[in-house]
Amino acid sequence: MKWVSEMTFLVIIPTVKMKIYKILVLFSLIGNFLFAQDQKKADSLILQYRSGAYNNSNELEILTNITEYDTNYLRVLQYAELIIQKAAEDSIFEYLYAGHLQKGNALTKLGNSVEAIQSFLSAEKYAWRLKDQRRVASTMTAVAGTYSTMENFIEAESYYKKSIELFRSLKDYGKLGTALVNLGDLYITMEKYSLATDATNEGWEIFKRKGFKLGEAYCMGNTGMIQASLGHDDLAEANINKAIIILDQFEDYYPIAVYLTYMSDIYFRKNEWEKAYSYAKRSLELSEKYNLQEQIANANLKLSVLYEHVQDYKESNEYLKKYYSYRNNALSFENISKAANLKLNHELSLKQTELDLMTAKQYNQRILVISSFIALILILLLLIGLLHRTHFIKKTSTIIKAERDRSESLLCNILPEKTAEELKRVGKVQAKHFEAVTVMFTDFKAFTLHSGELSPEELVESIDFYFSKFDEIMEKHGLEKIKTIGDAYMCAGGLPFPSPDHAHRILMAAFDIKDFVHESKISDPYNLTRFDVRIGINTGPVVAGVVGTKKFAYDIWGDTVNIASRMESNSEPGKINISESTYKIIKDQFSCTYRGEIEGKYKRMMKMYFVNGKLDQSKHQVKLNLVHG
Repeated sequence: MKWVSEMTFLVIIPTVKMKIYKILVLFSLIGNFLFAQDQKKADSLILQYRSGAYNNSNELEILTNITEYDTNYLRVLQYAELIIQKAAEDSIFEYLYAGHLQKGNALTKLGNSVEAIQSFLSAEKYAWRLKDQRRVASTMTAVAGTYSTMENFIEAESYYKKSIELFRSLKDYGKLGTALVNLGDLYITMEKYSLATDATNEGWEIFKRKGFKLGEAYCMGNTGMIQASLGHDDLAEANINKAIIILDQFEDYYPIAVYLTYMSDIYFRKNEWEKAYSYAKRSLELSEKYNLQEQIANANLKLSVLYEHVQDYKESNEYLKKYYSYRNNALSFENISKAANLKLNHELSLKQTELDLMTAKQYNQRILVISSFIALILILLLLIGLLHRTHFIKKTSTIIKAERDRSESLLCNILPEKTAEELKRVGKVQAKHFEAVTVMFTDFKAFTLHSGELSPEELVESIDFYFSKFDEIMEKHGLEKIKTIGDAYMCAGGLPFPSPDHAHRILMAAFDIKDFVHESKISDPYNLTRFDVRIGINTGPVVAGVVGTKKFAYDIWGDTVNIASRMESNSEPGKINISESTYKIIKDQFSCTYRGEIEGKYKRMMKMYFVNGKLDQSKHQVKLNLVHG
């Protein structure tokens, strides 16, 4: 009586099995390429690409269209990687976005959820650089779908609602319909059928107005799923059949595989086993053909239930083992299945002879005991798997957030805050013209001579001692440090936020620097080499912007910068040398001494002034901040 041992295994968990099936029927029916999928077009484009019958300028467009039309997700993944590789060569953000998005979609369908989310985050980065809100919202929809496959329903619902809100504000009704139907699908999985119906119906109305037949097919199928879940089998069967016919025309087999298992359920409830088996078998064949991991598992589970119903426990057991092996990506069901089968085979081998000799009453009692025992083991293993998966999701989210925060912190240390915000928001910084900016250069006297006498450690320590204090002085007076070049320090006032008193603040900072350098030379608490400082200042128009793509640098350009440098090189140790343009601005606030002229660019003569100190405005007399030494 070989069938007895097989029946022993299958009878033990009918309730648990159906519950697991209901939970794991989760899928994301509609991707970001809902309205584009068309296998015939994909095949035609693949033939064109492989033959080389296209212009090089159209190569990325052809590859992108292939990934949008193709329903073979392994092939989509290969072409998406090719798009990313080729677009990265010339930093073409539009195709980098498309490549990462389609890669994420394919990885989600193939069961690699963590890498899928990483791809979607890369796509979102390029969407921001393109300043394209629609692409940002589409990425949110994709991330939500992946969280759905990971059974993180809270995050999935949150992302769907964010994308829906953004699509509404943009009045992008096609993408809005996509997001709504996806949200409805999530609510079906969560058994919130009223909310699922509302979302699906709203999406359906949008698709009808737009004439999107494929979208309507998804809505019909989802409506059929809701009706089947509520026991309205006749209505469910009609809607699902209509959906399958349309989807078959588009060769979109993933949702067909899902709908077929629902049709199997309907005929199973009608006690029409042959039809139920036919639908489940077709679902399995489609899923295996297109490598749809989740649906392979669900179709095997459905067939296991069907064979159990007709008491073919051997076949039922085989399909159940296949179901567990295909669930290993999400919850490590392969290990659970192996452990359960080892225990089961051992128990059955010990009980085989005894069961054959039992009376009907004893046999039923034994079955009940073994069923309860193994059911408890499977439930325990399932709970352990769920806890491990939850921990993994939390850990992954924490790592992603920490890396994003770290990147933003580093960016704010390199660039002005307003500039850093612009770079994060749009992916680049627009160069800006400033009509009036005061630029200051400082340099140390005889630094090159002394640097040859110092060790590398002493040299760096000396420069750091001065420049760290200079940075504090810049922050005190609300000025912007631009850069350091060797022992030269460059800063500016009046940017990135224009201000009327930029020249005054630069002069106040210059006196603070001069005083600090003088006091350091006198006290020298660390017994280090000390220097005298020359300071040069000029006022005028500049252009400011960010250069570089890997190591960002904020810089300014123009004659104003060159003249400020000339003022510094023609200054004297412990002196502040300013140009005529700066003198005209601050002459009523500071005491100055005319120095004469030097020849500038194009043989233009430039007047120079030493700044002695600040005027006492209340008494209209000069109050000198006498130069030390």
